[in-house]
Amino acid sequence: MATTDTVLRLRLYVAGSAPNSARARENLAALCRGLAPERLDLEVVDVLREPMRALEDRVFVTPLLCKLAPPPEARVVGDLSDHAQVRRALGLEEVEP
Repeated sequence: MATTDTVLRLRLYVAGSAPNSARARENLAALCRGLAPERLDLEVVDVLREPMRALEDRVFVTPLLCKLAPPPEARVVGDLSDHAQVRRALGLEEVEP
């Protein structure tokens, strides 16, 4: 992330306890383990409980991880098992000199 005081704002859309949604939660938890809790703002939206929210947010497939801040915004669809791809999308990869 850009600076040490930057908060990573994420929103994960899931469909209840469907297998892919459960894996996405587990994989995201593993990816975020190394982040300080005060640097992470994570919201999980269950589209089965909040279908109108999903429509308003233009979510048509789950699981879907949205990086809301810091810019640029990003979206990753799937169970988040490709940790390298997710880290790149979130801007968490190590920067090479």
